[in-house]
Amino acid sequence: MKNKNIHIVPNPEGGWLVKEENSNTSIVSTKTKKEADVIARLLARERKVELVIHNKNGKIADKDSFGNDPRKIKDKKH
Repeated sequence: MKNKNIHIVPNPEGGWLVKEENSNTSIVSTKTKKEADVIARLLARERKVELVIHNKNGKIADKDSFGNDPRKIKDKKH
């Protein structure tokens, strides 16, 4: 079974959620986006999947791949 990408999304009740793609339940809830980012990056690295980071409005703000990326271009941002 293929691992699912990890998403950082705003929590409607406040704070941020770390979730698997297409899941109705969250892995963890945090007060800050920075806390969610640390946890989500660890999970994405461990699972070798993509990390998808959303803004407060729910739109995708950034992505970071920790999987097998066939492209030879390396990410200079992260």
